[in-house]
Amino acid sequence: MVTLMIILKSIVIGALVGFGVGAGAARMFHAPNVQGMGAFRTFGELNACAGDPISHFSFGLGFLFNSWASVVGAGALTQDVDHRVIPNWAAAILLWKNKNVEETLHNPKRMAIAGAAVGVVVVTLLNSTATAIPESMQLVATKVLVPAANWLINPIMPIVFWMAAMDAGKRTGIWGTVLGGMSHLVMGNAVPGIVLGILIGKGLDDSGWNKITKTMLVAVILLFVLSGFFRAFDVALLKSMHVEIPDWLVQLHETFGSAVKK
Repeated sequence: MVTLMIILKSIVIGALVGFGVGAGAARMFHAPNVQGMGAFRTFGELNACAGDPISHFSFGLGFLFNSWASVVGAGALTQDVDHRVIPNWAAAILLWKNKNVEETLHNPKRMAIAGAAVGVVVVTLLNSTATAIPESMQLVATKVLVPAANWLINPIMPIVFWMAAMDAGKRTGIWGTVLGGMSHLVMGNAVPGIVLGILIGKGLDDSGWNKITKTMLVAVILLFVLSGFFRAFDVALLKSMHVEIPDWLVQLHETFGSAVKK
């Protein structure tokens, strides 16, 4: 009875989440004319698969194992389910018969329907299998699959995205390399920076330095500055250079709730 209730709830939740995620990911391709509902990394990762259904499917499959291990070991769905698995598998289903991204991946209605179907299957599969596995097997799955998924996220994924940035052209490759390196230093993962570098580089290739690209660059700079501050990257950098941390900087961090040690 408990398992049946979990399956029924998973179907409802999976359909609702998948519908919103599918539509939101597709709407990002129509910004700024329409308000998108998704993460930058989802947008970048969908673009990186270049409309190839096999690439979309394999990309989502790689993160399914990490999501499954998290459900089994911790009892919680990770953000990879809605950011990576559902939108990429929905895209793979639509692109399998029709390779025109304008009619499939960029179509909010079709992506919403496909996302809802994928969400039902994925969420139900993850939750139902997690409840059926004995506790001893859950421990084994967590110890084996989580490290493997971590290797996929870092360093495999940064390498894949960096290669995509280099293939996109000299300017895009430079921006992807610079921002990817900064992202790795500040955030611990180069993928967000490489994706932003691809967006800026391709924007410059297409339209040059205009209001949109300049605004995007300012937003990226603010993102890195704020992210570095709240992660205390500035303090860690000064410590690595054996420079004494000034009291005003420590007090500034304490003011915003990011206490640091001198």
